[in-house]
Parts: sequence; structure tokens; C-alpha cells
Amino acid sequence: MDKNTILKELQKINYPGFNRDIVSFGMIKDVIIDHKNIIIFLSVSSSNEEKKIQIIQEIRENVKIDGFQLSVKLVEAEESRKTVDTSNKHLNVDGNIGNIIAVASGKGGVGKSTVALNLACSLSLLGKKVGFLDLDIYGPSLPITFGINENPEIKDGKKIVPLEKNGIKLMSFGFISGNQAPVIWRGPLVAKMTEQFFRDVEWGELDYLILDLPPGTGDVQLTLSQKIPMDGAIIITTPNDISLADVRKGADMFNKVGTRLLGVVENMAFMKIYGQIINANKKQTITINDHLVNVNEDGTFELNYSLFKKGGGQSESERLGVSMLAQIPYSQDLMLSIDQGTPIVFSDDNSDIVKSFKSLAQKILDHANSE
Repeated sequence: MDKNTILKELQKINYPGFNRDIVSFGMIKDVIIDHKNIIIFLSVSSSNEEKKIQIIQEIRENVKIDGFQLSVKLVEAEESRKTVDTSNKHLNVDGNIGNIIAVASGKGGVGKSTVALNLACSLSLLGKKVGFLDLDIYGPSLPITFGINENPEIKDGKKIVPLEKNGIKLMSFGFISGNQAPVIWRGPLVAKMTEQFFRDVEWGELDYLILDLPPGTGDVQLTLSQKIPMDGAIIITTPNDISLADVRKGADMFNKVGTRLLGVVENMAFMKIYGQIINANKKQTITINDHLVNVNEDGTFELNYSLFKKGGGQSESERLGVSMLAQIPYSQDLMLSIDQGTPIVFSDDNSDIVKSFKSLAQKILDHANSE
């Protein structure tokens, strides 16, 4: 008998009215096993006594271990501390910005910057005034992904004027340092530069400012939580387990700092394989990597092939109790658009991947309009 065994049982209990369990909500403060006694310390911030009683009852019903006496002790919930005055964005940001949305990932290599960029472009195509801020100080990608090799103007020796392309205001550390220069900075300098991107950049009037965060939960994320009133966050993942494990860390970070998690985007969810068998004259089947695929009478066929595994992002979004916002397929065209510095949503209106990005943008608008 150990603590992890108890926690696994407790993860089966959802908070009343939610699809998220009481462990991931942080309600289990401790589990103590003393001889034949199991003591669970439970903290529920809600003042609804019926919910507290229901949770305690479900704990007693689920955690039944022969030879052990179970007791549940309620402890007072810690008061949530606001680190940012969200009532007035002008105190922290130069400009009149309607919504500040962070795009984050627990780990690198999941296509976060690609998704963030095409989300910003899709919002612009929907008629919104959009800014895009690349906050990856150690590895800025915006100069490459948007095909820009310029330096921003410094107005009156004080304010940085963001570059603009396709009607989107753009800012990246790569515009200032030169994208080829290595950056070796400690935390305080990173925090200071992060603040300057908001306070000293003349953003003007925007409906949306999309933040492309560096991977992980480091200095940039901490500075944002303390200084900038973010309106929501999107987590990017791939379907494989190692990426999903880091999703939980990112989600927990935003929950702790009081930033609303809008949902999960599963990138590289599948790869569309299509082709044609020449001289096919009737319906038949073929196998591709052990997948049975139907062939049409004209010889054409297609398959959505999972590069990693299927359904990982969906199950994780359900565990977190948030929306699955989009499943973006792997696409060679998308890869080429990044290398060419031309966001794919500006070049192709009909492809499935462009439709996925535009659908994601519409869902972000719907979230804002529902508030």
C-alpha cells in the first residue's frame, strides 16, 4: 500500500458538474498512511456544502482497502492571490487590446509556433485587428515563418513600432537581435525583455494579440502571469504520450496563475495519404501499413494515417475538462509554407488544413463572444 495507489483511486472521482478529477484540480492536499489508517486531506474552495458531502461520500465509496480504516479531513482552501489587476490592461500594456491569448506547449517540437502564426492570420482574415508577439527569446522563429528580415523603428527614442505584414502587427526578439545571434541570458534579463515587449511596443488598437510562448514553464511564463492580464491560453500537443504528459504541466501552470484554459489543439494528429491505382476497373481494397483501405472504381484512395497514436489529444482535453479546439493534420504544404515565410492560410483557401485553422480561429471568437 502506498500513496500513489490511493491517488489512482481518487483520480476516478470527478468534481461535481465537471469532467475533471479532484486530484488534477489540486483538491487532494495530502495522503497519509499510518499503520492501518489512511487519512486523506481534502480542500474544496466551493462554499456549497452539498458538493463537499458528495465528494467525501464518493471518496469513501471508491477508496475501500481491506484492513485499512479510511478518514477524510477537510482543510481550508488557500485564498487565491491575484498577481495582476485585470480591470485595466492599459496599466501593463501600451495599446488598447481586446484579448490577449497565449499559445503554449509543455515541450518543444510540437508545432506551437506554426499553429500560433496561422491562428493569428486566420483571425485577421475574419476581419479582426491582430498583433502577433513571438516571445521565444532563445529561439525566435517569426523572422523565418513570416519571411521578414527587417528592424523595427524606434519612435522618439522610446517606443518600438511593430513591423506589419498582411495587416498583422508583428514583434519578435529576432527582429532586434538578428535571428542568427545566439542568446545567453539569465532569468532577470529574460523577464525584463518580456515586460518591454508589452510596455515599450506601440501596439495601438487590436482585437487580438496572440502570444507565441517558448516551450515549458519558465521565466517568460512567470513574468506574464505576474505582469500581463492574459484572457486565455491554448495548449498545443501531439498525440504521443511524452507530449501529453507535458500538456498537464502547462495546464496546471495556467490554472495556478488564474488564466483560463480555452482548450487543446492536437497538431500532427494524422497524415492524409492519398493516391491512385492505374488501370483499376472495379472497387477493391489495398493495405497500407496494415490498414485496410477501400479503392474507388477510378482507382483513387485515401487514408488518414496516425503518425503517433489516435485520440491522445481528445482524451487529454476530456481529462482537463476543456474543449478539443482542433486536430491539425501533418502537411508537407504547411511545412513548405513555413520555410518560404508565407503562412498557409494566405495561400490556399480550400485545403483541409486551412479549414482547420479557420475553424480554430472561429472557436476563439466564439469563446470571446460568449463571455
